[in-house]
Amino acid sequence: MILIVDFGGQTCHLIGKRLRELNIDSHITEPEHALEEIEKQKPAGIILSGGPSSVYEKGAPTIDKKIFELDVPVLGICYGQQLMSHLLGGNVEPGKTKEYGPATLSVKTQCDLTNKTNNSFTVWMSHGDEVKKLPNGFYTYATTETIPHAMIADPAKSLYGIQFHPELIHTQFGLQILENFAWLVCGLKTTMQKIDKKHVQILVDLVQESIPSGTAICALSGGVDSSVAALLVHRAIGSRLTCIYVDSGLMRKGETQELRQVFKDHFRMDVRIVKAKKLFLDRLKNVTDPEKKRKIIGKAFIDVLTKEAKKLNANYLVQGTIYPDVIESAGTKHSKNIKSHHNVGGLPKTLKLSLVEPLREFYKNDVREIGAVLDLPKSIVQRRPFPGPGLGIRIIGEVTDKKLNILREADAIVREELEKTDNTIWQISVVFTGIKTTGVRGDARAYGETIGIRAVEAIDAMSAHPSPIPHEVLRKISSRIVNEIPTVNRVVYDITDKPPATIEWE
Repeated sequence: MILIVDFGGQTCHLIGKRLRELNIDSHITEPEHALEEIEKQKPAGIILSGGPSSVYEKGAPTIDKKIFELDVPVLGICYGQQLMSHLLGGNVEPGKTKEYGPATLSVKTQCDLTNKTNNSFTVWMSHGDEVKKLPNGFYTYATTETIPHAMIADPAKSLYGIQFHPELIHTQFGLQILENFAWLVCGLKTTMQKIDKKHVQILVDLVQESIPSGTAICALSGGVDSSVAALLVHRAIGSRLTCIYVDSGLMRKGETQELRQVFKDHFRMDVRIVKAKKLFLDRLKNVTDPEKKRKIIGKAFIDVLTKEAKKLNANYLVQGTIYPDVIESAGTKHSKNIKSHHNVGGLPKTLKLSLVEPLREFYKNDVREIGAVLDLPKSIVQRRPFPGPGLGIRIIGEVTDKKLNILREADAIVREELEKTDNTIWQISVVFTGIKTTGVRGDARAYGETIGIRAVEAIDAMSAHPSPIPHEVLRKISSRIVNEIPTVNRVVYDITDKPPATIEWE
């Protein structure tokens, strides 16, 4: 087992997920409890995660130096490397430039971490500080054009530090580096199995323990996460579950009808559709700040669910919260808020419902695996992610019925055209940008809206690449949107990676 010390990095749990892909068990702990957990868990190795702080700042999270004297291998990633260097007598300072993106790692000297890698490969950076002076006993094994100590180690003590993030799919040989640490440095062998019926049955049993009696409602959107959560809980408690679908007016074209068909007709589940478009639009009137919109939408959902729960005398609320929702909403002690998620931390203290989140520790691809084991139709299991706040956060600026109608039509066109192609696009976002530009229609000047399209390839939502949609497909999409929606003049395509950008614009 490897102990992961969480310093608030956005991808801390992703380290554990990568280890699970290697069939290596792991446990995450906060730095304040690291020594206690080491004594309790007896790990074969320790990984210090990245984090948003600077080691030299007052109040920055830290660990006891004794950890480096326990004869247990340590791998410090980004902030973890900087903290290890800082505590052992090295020097960490702000870098000349902040780096958020790809860099080329040049291996100068081979070590256990570079086994089965190339001498030069792409890694993913996300940092503002860097190690300027190494602690005694450490040597530099790899550099980049801007980072002189991108991979360091004191091999005699099995202490390793890397400035980049091997857990992100953007880093070539990232999984190999983690495998090298687990197998070569820590001496571990396979200890876990991938998600199967046994793992899913454990989740079902945990839900039964969480809801031993009484009734539950599930906030069902029709997306992968809420669908899997609903079926998982339905498998555990049967008719004691009622699913509530809130028709907020912020959904895509045809979505409500599709949900009714799948869950009511196919699974014979008790699904109640609550029409609440007016409530949501009234509350969103004149609101432009994206965080305020997310919070308003989240509270509106909770208010509707609370009302329905009272009608049903429900005792529990089931949500399809997954780990990326938690970490982006600053759901761990040392993490920073990126954006609020409507299903994270939105329950008022007065709500007399116990929250059940069976998928809270999982990533999107894990959830798909669970759904497949539960025999969810492929159309649901492989459905592309759609944000809980719906089109409300795909409209830049105030949300109005007119803008929603424009965006709904544009979104439907994009999805229809992309479904005709053989693509591996993980998520598609169509955005009402709120930017008006000049165009020409019928030899006359037109001043119309701009639609943005963002299609990305990803595995776990913690990182993503823009999808290389063929030019002819993009042209067809653009032509249809500007011809079928007269109020739109222009279509643009977003080619930004995550990080630094998030997948959704808001």
